[in-house]
Amino acid sequence: MLETIKEFASEFFVTGDPLILGAQVSIGLAMVAIVFILTFFKKWRWLWTEWLTTVDHKKIGIMYIICAILMLFRGGVDALLMRVQLAAPELEFLNAEHYNAIFTTHGVIMILFMAMPLMFGLFNIIVPLQLGARDVAFPFLNSFSFWMFFAGAMLFNVSFVIGGSPDAGWLSYPPLSEISGSPGVGQDFYIWGIQISGMGSLATGINFVVTILKMRAPGMKLMKMPMFSWSTLASSITIMFAFPILTVTLFLLFLDRYLGAHFFTVDGGGNPMMYLNLIWMWGHPEVYIVVLPAFGIFSEVVAAFSKKRIFGYKSMVFALMSISFFSFFTWAHHFFTMGSGANVNAFFAVTTMIIAIPTGVKVFNWLFTMYRGKLSFPTPMMWTVAFIPCFVIGGMTGVLLSVAPADFQFHNSYFLIAHFHQVLIGGVVFGYFAGLYYWWPKMFGFKLHEGLGKWAFWLWNIGFYVCFMPQYALGLMGMTRRFNEYNFDMGWQPLNVVSTVGGFIMGLAFLFQVWQIAHSIRFLKKDTSGDNWGQGRTLEWSIPSPAPFYNFARIPHVVDQDDWWEKKERHARGEADPAEVIAADTAPLEPIHMPKNSGIPIIMSGFWFVAGFGFVWDWKWMIILGLVGVVVTMLARSFNYDDDYYVSVEEIERIEAAALKGAK
Repeated sequence: MLETIKEFASEFFVTGDPLILGAQVSIGLAMVAIVFILTFFKKWRWLWTEWLTTVDHKKIGIMYIICAILMLFRGGVDALLMRVQLAAPELEFLNAEHYNAIFTTHGVIMILFMAMPLMFGLFNIIVPLQLGARDVAFPFLNSFSFWMFFAGAMLFNVSFVIGGSPDAGWLSYPPLSEISGSPGVGQDFYIWGIQISGMGSLATGINFVVTILKMRAPGMKLMKMPMFSWSTLASSITIMFAFPILTVTLFLLFLDRYLGAHFFTVDGGGNPMMYLNLIWMWGHPEVYIVVLPAFGIFSEVVAAFSKKRIFGYKSMVFALMSISFFSFFTWAHHFFTMGSGANVNAFFAVTTMIIAIPTGVKVFNWLFTMYRGKLSFPTPMMWTVAFIPCFVIGGMTGVLLSVAPADFQFHNSYFLIAHFHQVLIGGVVFGYFAGLYYWWPKMFGFKLHEGLGKWAFWLWNIGFYVCFMPQYALGLMGMTRRFNEYNFDMGWQPLNVVSTVGGFIMGLAFLFQVWQIAHSIRFLKKDTSGDNWGQGRTLEWSIPSPAPFYNFARIPHVVDQDDWWEKKERHARGEADPAEVIAADTAPLEPIHMPKNSGIPIIMSGFWFVAGFGFVWDWKWMIILGLVGVVVTMLARSFNYDDDYYVSVEEIERIEAAALKGAK
């Protein structure tokens, strides 16, 4: 009996690696500390009623952002481990198997469990406020989406200590990802972690498309909508069309592994190239899904800190929507070298180059917005200005990669690694940092410490260029990706050492940001006035910070693009508001209809986690338990008719009076 238990434990838990053992101990201690703190301060009930069961879009957004920051730490540690391994030739720091697992999890975590939740967090917090809405279209579905993302992320991450991490690359090409190439459970963790979180992502995309099209304030026509909301619409539409492809692709791979279906195995009549086509039909639009909202953030920040309307509003809208459309016609440029033929390669080379045109339009629009503007440079503006040259370099190297003959030289080299990190860190991470700094006071009612923020900014930027510029040269020198060691005589060590130093500078920058948040909370200066930068242009700045749970006591009436800014300008000139604005502002308060909190989303996603874990280990009793739980919670939701309530006029008056007092 004891031997059986030992044998099971040795297969179930990952053992034998001191790095993983250290991580297991750290995770265990952290969990014990969390339980102790919640119990000691009697916060379990508060945690359940205020956060875990909330359907408030702002709190859901904050939970997304917290998860994203934790995943940034996890993915960043993976990156530093890889850089240490590559700093010297023939180093024995990570063996080949561990290295494969780390570069696989680094890619998946950074794209799907860091960039996506950071984006969804900002969607949740800002978009309903910009639209003048009291909530998203489907609050219950919004909560369910978050918990499905969380369940999928935990299922993927638990493979680190249970069963073993996936190690077939972040897109898991067959035949390596088939049973013959990956017989362990790591690849099953990959499939079910992404499948479960993907359902949440698809639901979020649908939710925000409906929210933006149906819940804008009176008078806010589409061409008066703030640019971040436009970028959210473009990204959400892309999600709606791209994520079903990912779901089908991974389901077919699951059938191959679980039932021996042979969709992607040559010896069974399948074709692994079909997998590559399907995964990149999702994979390349995914890059634009995460970068489009960053374009919206830059547009908001540039306009605010230039004190000007965004230059070329209509062309910006056209650029965002055309990028969303063309993103579905670029996927084959990821395998120009796979023998698709000259005509196919030429078509996808041209469509890839075309997408550079609307991207370039936006860069010129931001520059012209700053031209003759009354510029100021707080941290959000610094991140925005730093983004422009970084993204231009990334875009130009992307055009080089889109030229099919040149791609035969660059393909799978470190030139490619440098390019996509230039685009994704320079575009996505810098963009979301700009958004976090910009909207932080709207979320929490206080600004982050500017001095520490500027230290973090400079360290991030210096570290970024020190890390990735050498990788372009390494790629041209012939260094390819996905191997864990090289020989002394290759001549790659000096540049790899420089690149590793840059990686650690970025790690130091992250620590400065953690210090900045802790310092700002310790010495916070509350500012509940609402327009915290004094330069707000859109509706979210017209209400107190943080916003009340119902957002707007009275639904505003929109007259202009940048409506809040124009209203402030009219008052500064001594002009009266239009009649419809006066009517909206002076209308008597009415009870506000709001959704009730619900525990069903977290319980249902918990059952999805159980089912996914059962599929990973092929434990049928657990699969049945999980799926039955999902059905039962769905039925419970269907027959729950007590899911809403009204906020009384007296409570609204009390909250608004307290907010007004805080503003003074």
